[in-house]
Amino acid sequence: MSELTLLLLRIGFLVVMWFFVFGVIYSLRSDLFGVRARKLPDSGTIDTPRPTPALKREPGPSAPTEPVARPRREAPAAGGAAVRDAVSRIVITSGPKAGLEIPLGDHPITIGRSRESGLVIRDDYTSSHHARLVLWGEQWMIQDLDSTNGTWHDGERVASPVPIRVGAPVKVGATTFELRK
Repeated sequence: MSELTLLLLRIGFLVVMWFFVFGVIYSLRSDLFGVRARKLPDSGTIDTPRPTPALKREPGPSAPTEPVARPRREAPAAGGAAVRDAVSRIVITSGPKAGLEIPLGDHPITIGRSRESGLVIRDDYTSSHHARLVLWGEQWMIQDLDSTNGTWHDGERVASPVPIRVGAPVKVGATTFELRK
């Protein structure tokens, strides 16, 4: 072999080795710090039911003096979306934490292996920051955070934020959960 061929092989080997090193560093960085989550568009850009204005009650002789009473909204007909008042908790149906119930508030819940997550799931198929549950207007949405194994809602992979139906299974890694009343 000539010296030129040997030199080109050495340089080629170094280039391949550096691509490998940068790939490992990128993988470690995304596993340790997570990836950026895509922002949800404003709730005014899709057709979601608007909250009804608060109703004022007149205090009567037997009525307690309550300045504002909010009407309770019922869940829409079959096939419709679940509203916030109809959903009060997450129930894990299978996986390492089967049977666990988590109450829902108004704040987003991050799901993943990270200690910073609202729902920590420690299994080999869950990313550090795997998915996020977001209350968008009156509707709970599931958003995949570019996880390796994906997030599944009712048997379909979640590519963009998707409304969650009450009782429909949501799979994150090896864990399945449902939103319930």
